[in-house]
Amino acid sequence: MSVSTLSPPTTVARPRASLAVAMLGFFVVALDAQIVNVALPAIRNDLGGGLSGLQWIVTGYTLMFSALQLFSGTFSDRAGARRAYGLGMVLFTVASLACGLSPSLPVLIASRILQGIGAAMITPSSLALIREAYHDAAQRGRAIVYWGLGGSVAAAAGPVLGGVLTQIDWRLIFIVNLPVGAAALFVLARVAPSPRRPMPFDWIGQITAVLALASLTYGIIEGAEAGYGNPGILTLFAVFAASAAAFVLAQARGKHPMVPLDLFRSRTVSTTLAIAVVTMAAFYGVVFLQSLYFQQQRGATALQTGLLFLPMTGLLTLLNPLGARLMARYGSVAMIAAGQLIMAVGLAGLWLLPADAPLLLVSVIMVPVGVGGSFTVPPIIALVMDHVPAEKAGTASGVVNTARQVGGSLGVAIYGALLAGNAFMGGLRLGLGTTVVVLLILIAASLRLWHADAPQP
Repeated sequence: MSVSTLSPPTTVARPRASLAVAMLGFFVVALDAQIVNVALPAIRNDLGGGLSGLQWIVTGYTLMFSALQLFSGTFSDRAGARRAYGLGMVLFTVASLACGLSPSLPVLIASRILQGIGAAMITPSSLALIREAYHDAAQRGRAIVYWGLGGSVAAAAGPVLGGVLTQIDWRLIFIVNLPVGAAALFVLARVAPSPRRPMPFDWIGQITAVLALASLTYGIIEGAEAGYGNPGILTLFAVFAASAAAFVLAQARGKHPMVPLDLFRSRTVSTTLAIAVVTMAAFYGVVFLQSLYFQQQRGATALQTGLLFLPMTGLLTLLNPLGARLMARYGSVAMIAAGQLIMAVGLAGLWLLPADAPLLLVSVIMVPVGVGGSFTVPPIIALVMDHVPAEKAGTASGVVNTARQVGGSLGVAIYGALLAGNAFMGGLRLGLGTTVVVLLILIAASLRLWHADAPQP
C-alpha cells in the first residue's frame, strides 16, 4: 500500500492528529541528532575510525538533513505535506534499521546519510501540516510550541536513553526508532490529505545547494587533519564558492526557484535565520564536545555522560510550557533575544571553567546553553512562518530548518576542527569564546526587530 492511500479523500481535518504527527516526527528526528553522541566512543571501539569518522557519524545525518530541507520544503508544497511526511517517515525508519545492522563504519555513515534524507522530508512537512491545520496565528503559535515540545523531549531523553542502550549494545540507539516510526504512520492515517500545487522543480538549485553544503562541511572536517592549505581542501572550498554562487544565480533567474529570494527581503526573516544558524551551531557543538570531554578527558561511562546531560536536556521539557506563555506575553523578538543571552552566559561559564572542574558543576553550567537555545526555537519558527503566506509554508519551513541544521552541521565540523588543530581544552575554549562574541552581536541585531513588518495572513 502506498503512503498516499493511508487515508481516503473524504478524511476530515483533525488538527490534533496533525499536531500529534508533527510532534512525533520532530521527536524522532531530533532524537537521532542527540542520542548518537554518547555512543560515539563505543561505536569507535567496535567499528574503528578516528575523530573525523566520529564527526561524520553526526554530520552525515545533519548534512543531508540540512542540504535537503529546501528540496523537501518545496516538495511538500508540490506533492502535499501529508504525502511528503509519509514518504520521509518510511525512509527514516528503514534507514534506522540499516544503521542498527551496520557491519562497518562506512556502512553506518551511509545509513546515517539515508536517515538524514528521511528526516529532511519529515520536518518541513510536519510544520506545513500545522500551518494547514491551524489558521489562527495565536493557535498556530501554540501548536508550534507543542511541536517544539517533541524536540525538547527528544533532547532530554536522547543522552540518557543513548547511555542506557549503549551499555547494552550501541545498535539499539537506532533500532528504537522503529516503533516510533510505526506509531507516526498509524496516526498519519487520521490526518486529512494536503493540497497539492504541481509545478516544475528547481533541479539546478537543489544540486548546487547540496554541492555547496557538502563541500564546505567536508573541507572543514577533513582540512583539520590534512591542513587547510592542502590543494584538495582548497579545491573543496573553491567548489563551495562556485556552487553557492550558482545557487544564488539559479534562484534569482529561474522561473520556478526552490527558494524565492523575496523571502529574504524582510529584515525579520534574514536576521532570524542568522540567529538560527548560530544558536544551533552552539548547541550541537557543545553536545558533541562535552560528550567527548566527559568520556575521553574525564573517564565517564556512556551512561554517566547521559546523566550529566540530563539537567540541561531535562529542563528543556519542563520549561517548554513556560516558553509558550512568555512568547505570548512578551512576543517572539523578546524571547529570541533573551534566549541568546541565556545561552551566551552558559557558554561563557563553560569557557571559564578549569579543565578539572567537578563534573556536576560542569553539568550545571551546561544548563543555560540548552535552556537558552530552546527558548529561541519556537519564536524563530513562529516569526518566520508569520511572515510568509500560507501557500509558501512548506518552502519557508524548509528554509528555516535548513538554517538550523546547517548551523548544527557547521557547529560539529568547526568545533571538531578546533579540537584537531589544538589541545583539547584549548580548542574547546576557542570555540566557546568565539561563539559568545557572535551571539552578543546577534542579540543587538535581534533587538532591532521590535518594529518588524506585520505578519502575513
